[in-house]
Amino acid sequence: MTSTRSAVQTLDQEFVFPTYARAPVVFVRGEGVFLFDENGKQYLDFLSGIAVNALGHNHPRIVSTITDQARKILHVCNLYHNEYQAALAQTLCRLSGLDSVFFCNSGTEAVEAALKAARIRAYRNSNGQANPKVEVVALLDSFHGRTCGALSLTGQEKYRKPFEPLIPGVHFIPRNDIDALHAAVTDKTCAVILEPIQGESGIQVLDAAFLKAARAACDDHNAMLVFDEVQCGLGRTGKFFAFQHTDVQPDLVAVAKPLGLGIPMGALLGVKKVREDLALGTHGSTFGGGPLACRVSLEFFQIMEEQGLLEKVASQGQYFSGRLAELRARHPAVQEIRGKGLMIGMQLSSSGKEIVRQMLDRGYVINCANETVLRFLPPYLIEREHIDRLIDALDQVLPH
Repeated sequence: MTSTRSAVQTLDQEFVFPTYARAPVVFVRGEGVFLFDENGKQYLDFLSGIAVNALGHNHPRIVSTITDQARKILHVCNLYHNEYQAALAQTLCRLSGLDSVFFCNSGTEAVEAALKAARIRAYRNSNGQANPKVEVVALLDSFHGRTCGALSLTGQEKYRKPFEPLIPGVHFIPRNDIDALHAAVTDKTCAVILEPIQGESGIQVLDAAFLKAARAACDDHNAMLVFDEVQCGLGRTGKFFAFQHTDVQPDLVAVAKPLGLGIPMGALLGVKKVREDLALGTHGSTFGGGPLACRVSLEFFQIMEEQGLLEKVASQGQYFSGRLAELRARHPAVQEIRGKGLMIGMQLSSSGKEIVRQMLDRGYVINCANETVLRFLPPYLIEREHIDRLIDALDQVLPH
């Protein structure tokens, strides 16, 4: 199917709910770290479909895996086994140190599963009596998804306000504020949920001391510590899981984004005690953990380990942050560089939307988070020559 940009935009405006502020470009093909529009113009991709395309585009092994599996079977419902689901669960447990996995279709669904897991554990500990342990502590500026449960945990009023009342009993505290954490977590708390690196709010890294304090508070009050690693997990920071930069072990971890490399896929990982709670009939998914997505995900992890991509992410991320710091020294509008690995934010003194537009015109795909932060989430295969090209282009469009 070939369409002009104007034809696509016309159809979109007529038939699609206007929930996205789309850039005026139609991408029709990808190759490695590059995207191509309908006119053949080439773009360097420093967004990866918002952290999804970790191996870039049109990766030969992934294409081969998808093609081969499509010839066999695409869907098996969860009333039966498929070849790949349990093997992928074993891989995720090996890499994370956790014990069990529930498969779903998105990060939002993984967060919803975490909320249900925390609630049902508290309910069972109450022996079926009226259960006051239903409150959740979350962070201001957090983002956990757009379904009503996940939205209830999202610490940004602009997202929650139009849909209230949402789930009650959620208390929001500032990130890295240990005193506020201690005040908020009580015997009524069933879970504390955190993004080790907040993504949508502008690449805000949580302090290791704060994560450790959250672990201790949950232990003291018999609450579940939940890490939302939907954006920062699965290699993005130079380790398979962002929490592995510390010695803090969560009870539950939500992942998605690159898990299926573009095929919808999410998962909730949990410690052994959660396996007893999320038991028969407590939760489910029609499509979660299907053979196509699981096989692609297994291939993703095999490529990551065979090619040492964690080390590459760490090395290229350090180089990238250093080059961005050079821009900060030359441009007063650049206030701070934040992040880990290939999850990096450039804090500006004013809106970054016009810079995103100018960079797109020059053939670079980047993103603006929280109005004033340029967000960079390139594929793990990005090379230094690509980073240098982006830096040169940014140097021209940033305010002097």
